[in-house]
Amino acid sequence: MTIIQAIFLGIVQGLTEFIPVSSSGHLLLIQKAMGLAENGFTFDVALHIGTLMALFLYFYKDLLGMLRAVFVKSDKTKLAWLLIAATIPAAVIGYLFESAAESSFRSATLVSINLAVFGLIMLLAERYSARYKKPSDLTNISRAQALTMGVAQAAAIVPGISRSGSTITAGLFMGLDRVSATRFSFLLGIPITLGAVLKVLVKHSAITQISDNSTLFLVGVVTAFVTGLFAIKFMLNYLSKHSLAIFAYYRFALAAVVLLLIFIK
Repeated sequence: MTIIQAIFLGIVQGLTEFIPVSSSGHLLLIQKAMGLAENGFTFDVALHIGTLMALFLYFYKDLLGMLRAVFVKSDKTKLAWLLIAATIPAAVIGYLFESAAESSFRSATLVSINLAVFGLIMLLAERYSARYKKPSDLTNISRAQALTMGVAQAAAIVPGISRSGSTITAGLFMGLDRVSATRFSFLLGIPITLGAVLKVLVKHSAITQISDNSTLFLVGVVTAFVTGLFAIKFMLNYLSKHSLAIFAYYRFALAAVVLLLIFIK
């Protein structure tokens, strides 16, 4: 892997981690196209350090408020405990299917199918959410809404589904407004991403791989951090005025291109 490739992969991770088009799916497809199969999973996880840092920086006030609220009751106490509870499904699924996530799930065909299928689900969620005359926001999010988004997050272990896409879509189905669903999705991603990164770093030969290629990993992480900050702000602003439709259509187009390339290869 070259520095240019590391920068490119960092940009892809930073943008697609928060834009609902599947960061893991994009990274897998691009790495296969570049012939970068070696250390691919470890590099993917390392790039998540960059987008995790972007989340911490963007939401640090919310995080500090919720941390205090766990110990001292406030208007953020309910939200803090709902985030904790909603993290559990993805943590359990991640633990049970860890080996599959590193191997059998990393298929270009599977990614393409998931891109298309979940694009359709996103469009259905937009249509379904229109029936809610007064969508909920984070001040009155319910236990059912939070836990449904938590279960949806668990599905994102399969590349091509998209963690942000699955959780935002679940939020829309459950009656949250787009911006609130997106904010909860991003906050929900912090503990599960942190746990996944730490688990990979202490297992296998991840630390050795990173230290042997420290410059490449550092470049990728920094690039993912910078572009991730941009993507978070973009998504919150964009979804305050627009629907998920453009991302669904992009998923259809990418899936069609990849499947065509697989078919004619």
